[in-house]
Amino acid sequence: MNPQAATLRFAVFPRLGILADVLMVLAGTGLVAGAAQISFHIPGTPVPITAQTFAVVLVGAALGSVRGFSSLALYLLAGMVLPFYSNGAKGFDEVVGATGGYLIGFIAAATLTGYLAERGLDRKLTSAIGAMFLGNVIIYLCGLPWLAVDLNVNFAKTMEYGLNPFIAGDIIKLCIAGAALPTAWLAVKKLNNSR
Repeated sequence: MNPQAATLRFAVFPRLGILADVLMVLAGTGLVAGAAQISFHIPGTPVPITAQTFAVVLVGAALGSVRGFSSLALYLLAGMVLPFYSNGAKGFDEVVGATGGYLIGFIAAATLTGYLAERGLDRKLTSAIGAMFLGNVIIYLCGLPWLAVDLNVNFAKTMEYGLNPFIAGDIIKLCIAGAALPTAWLAVKKLNNSR
């Protein structure tokens, strides 16, 4: 690029600064909202199989703890008025319903995964998947008790409805998220370099 073109580029498109953070948070929210629409219902349980957990841990690992937290907090709030939740659901009833604990858990999971990534656990595929796995555990630690209380069921039924059908899919999603992380880093790096 010649110097005149470079000068024109920066005159028209100044450095993004805080706008880069906003764009990353919005992109994270959008990724989770899009992943929520990949949803399959399992007969007998109110908890659908979705691609959300993939997106939640990927957003946390790629964006870090603060932007990951912000993305998922925005997702939770936006879903109260926009059709962001699985199958285009929206509203406060979704947050306080049977799957509300999972939604709350998404915020904690993205924050923890981002925190671990900031401490270097995102450097290798195995440690990145390990950090994402811990984020996934947080989702279940928030979601399962909430589900049990909402449905008024015992421990065995809670596991049957809210954990057992999802284990194999979660393993696959964690591997895909780990493999997708380098691509997510490139996008984040480009926005960070535009500051």
